[in-house]
Amino acid sequence: MALYCIGDIQGCDAALQRLLDTVDFSPSRDTVYLLGDLVNRGPQSARVLRRCMRAGDGLRCLLGNHDLHLLAASQGARKPSRRDTLAEVLEAPDRDAMLDWLRSQPLAREHLHGGERLLMVHAGVLPAWTVQDALACASEVSAQLRGAAMPQFLHAMYGNTPDRWDDALSGMDRWRAIVNALTRLRFCTPDGRMDFESSENADAAPDGLVPWFDAPERRTRGTLIAFGHWSTLGWMNRPDLLALDTGCVWGGCLSAVRFGATLAEREHITVHCDQAQAPG
Repeated sequence: MALYCIGDIQGCDAALQRLLDTVDFSPSRDTVYLLGDLVNRGPQSARVLRRCMRAGDGLRCLLGNHDLHLLAASQGARKPSRRDTLAEVLEAPDRDAMLDWLRSQPLAREHLHGGERLLMVHAGVLPAWTVQDALACASEVSAQLRGAAMPQFLHAMYGNTPDRWDDALSGMDRWRAIVNALTRLRFCTPDGRMDFESSENADAAPDGLVPWFDAPERRTRGTLIAFGHWSTLGWMNRPDLLALDTGCVWGGCLSAVRFGATLAEREHITVHCDQAQAPG
């Protein structure tokens, strides 16, 4: 049995097929975690969702901002933009099955591998959170997505406030902060105030901001975190950090990591992707 993480696919199913073929993936033998943004911008979002649904527990997914955008668009809570490629899902005869499957996916996952813990999110983890905080907060949002109040939740989900975590937050303010951290976060202030305007490479952090993973008081240090979302950051491989969005949809690569007997044993595997859209 092999363990993998794969970065943002964004509807590029042909690239995903090539990558799975490259590693000789077997859903009955291997475990692959997809780190969110399964859909949008690329040409084959419905094929990606159907593939994941067929693979069962072999492909384990979590939600990114584009996946939430699809759910919001399906409820009329968000208008598709000119760069969206969601129509093939929204107009498909099996639309309801795909959307029901998508809303059941979590915003964070953990995996124990040889006694070591791997935490997976789409974007980031707030400095104030422990690993258990991140998983518990993700579960709060999942309960909203899976419940009868999902439409109301999606209509109120968008916004940049509150931009700082407080354990006393409640209701939509709390859930919005959780969504923004797990699916949108790149930079924050050293004390944890989230920024949603900047998307530069980590080396070009605007004044007063740091990449979320370099916040000095981050409580998840020492636990390996794998994430995507940040294509301008690209591939990053640190002892407790793996960044896996290598710009597939923009004509870059689709990246996977294959773990060995320990989480420290890592092999970076890539396939080239045809450019679906131009960055910018």
